[in-house]
Amino acid sequence: MALSNLMIDFMKKFDEKPFLIELKGKEHLIGEGEPLFKVKFNKEIPITDLMTSTSIALGEAYMRGDLEIEGDLYHALNCFLGQMGKFHTDKKALKKLIFTSSSKKNQKQEVSSHYDIGNDFYKLWLDESLSYSCAYFTKDTDTLYDAQNNKIDRILKKLYLQPGMELLDIGCGWGSLLIRAVKEYGVTGKGITLSKEQYNSFKNRIEEEGLSDKLTVEILDYRDLPKKGWTFDRAVSVGMIEHVGRDNYNQFISCADSVLKPHGLFLLHYISALREYPGDAWIKKYIFPGGMVPSLREIIHLCADYNFYALDVESLRRHYNRTLLCWDKNFNEHRTKIEEMMGLEFTRMWDLYLCACAATFNNGIIDLHQILISKGINNDLPMTRWY
Repeated sequence: MALSNLMIDFMKKFDEKPFLIELKGKEHLIGEGEPLFKVKFNKEIPITDLMTSTSIALGEAYMRGDLEIEGDLYHALNCFLGQMGKFHTDKKALKKLIFTSSSKKNQKQEVSSHYDIGNDFYKLWLDESLSYSCAYFTKDTDTLYDAQNNKIDRILKKLYLQPGMELLDIGCGWGSLLIRAVKEYGVTGKGITLSKEQYNSFKNRIEEEGLSDKLTVEILDYRDLPKKGWTFDRAVSVGMIEHVGRDNYNQFISCADSVLKPHGLFLLHYISALREYPGDAWIKKYIFPGGMVPSLREIIHLCADYNFYALDVESLRRHYNRTLLCWDKNFNEHRTKIEEMMGLEFTRMWDLYLCACAATFNNGIIDLHQILISKGINNDLPMTRWY
């Protein structure tokens, strides 16, 4: 059988929503009904590549321009990626990619590969606060900046901060959450990160804001927290546990426990999944090396071992879909500049990443949860959802 026939036959399984494939000037309808989008293959993909990793094969073809989408990229992915359960992934052949080392050295390199590609790049498409996590939209007219501030405010209100408290941010990013907490709630704060770019930017912001007596940041692996002898009234971690690996979730919770005072509160904000799975091969290869998405149930299960009481669990899945679409809009408004900075293939890759993630949130393949936890029983909190 000709290569093209094998590829078309492979793609026929993705027939839940109709679309067209164009190959060698000939169109093929996949599914039944009026096609919702069109995929043009400028070059055939070997069936062996599709069988080894459907995600990598299609993703790399798009990055190279061997595969093009006619029309809106997000729309096409939103129609297609609800069928990711039909993707092939040869876990044996991709073992080193899917199951990477969780050593401190390797995880620092993995974090750096994503977050240290340049603050100037991130400033082009993130909002003014440089918040690189799910925003919270309270009304249709919210800008991305409004929604990111809403998210920070919601987290800080959930933590029930009081003047004089000490707050730890595990994976603090560029520091907007801690700066807001110190300024508006009268707490002192400490942030830890593995990203040199984020550390340098945050340190400069602390000095510029005149907060050096209230706020500090360190390059530190979360596994070194117990050695520090620090204690905090409150702790928060936003979008960080996804980088520690499934084998280390228990250690991550243990390290948070080691620095949290009795009756203290811990808010964990993270991309989650309905079930435990090792993650997408293309995302691991090109976007988040070593990334692993925890299920909600495995995190809740671990909390009991540390006498951590779950006070509130909230899903922000649709908020992350909208956040990603805002980012992609900003990204494409600066696309020419980004192509000049990063190159054409990188630009196509990043556009694909943002739209694919938006689509997977919309389809419920991944979720975003905030879990509010108390260390032991805390009867001093309001009995209602005060935030």
